[in-house]
Amino acid sequence: MKPSLLLASLSLLAAPAFAQTVIPAPDIQIKTAVLAAPADKKDGATVIGYDTDGKYITLRKGTNDLVCLTDDPNQKGFSAACYHESLEPFMAWGRKLRMEGKKGPEMNEQRDKDSKAGKFKMPKQPATLFVFSAPSERYDATTGTVTDGNLRYVVYIANATAQSTGLPTKAEVPGMPWIMDPGTYRAHIMITPPAK
Repeated sequence: MKPSLLLASLSLLAAPAFAQTVIPAPDIQIKTAVLAAPADKKDGATVIGYDTDGKYITLRKGTNDLVCLTDDPNQKGFSAACYHESLEPFMAWGRKLRMEGKKGPEMNEQRDKDSKAGKFKMPKQPATLFVFSAPSERYDATTGTVTDGNLRYVVYIANATAQSTGLPTKAEVPGMPWIMDPGTYRAHIMITPPAK
């Protein structure tokens, strides 16, 4: 078989795999997104999820200062995040870059450049992000049930350093707070309780 025909055949086999991503119903997306929220903020949080085409959409306009982002059905495992509304420019810029196809280090490099260019602003005060995650086998997308998920906490504090906070740059014991990306616009305190 010619290489071009082989590639064409393989692409036809791969296409259905990409098309099979199932976007959960809006009520399931909302249910799972707020799993990352503190109990007193769940009902009033804004929820951002996905439409049937896989594009970001506001599923619920909130009444408090929390924004929740539902699990990305294209990613392995389950991960939902909620954050203070002052982080929305930073998070929205990340969503924009993801929709442009950027990932991982490439996305961070672009966001670093865009931050220096003033395309988005970080909050002047500390702002919290909550992330609730679990491996695929503990997540049922049809019911929105997550079993034994883990919650970690992130406090963004732009330009903070180990010296300005007194925090180490790595956790020495499980659950110990530490500072990541110190001295940058995206400096943040990480608090990751031990997994169940």
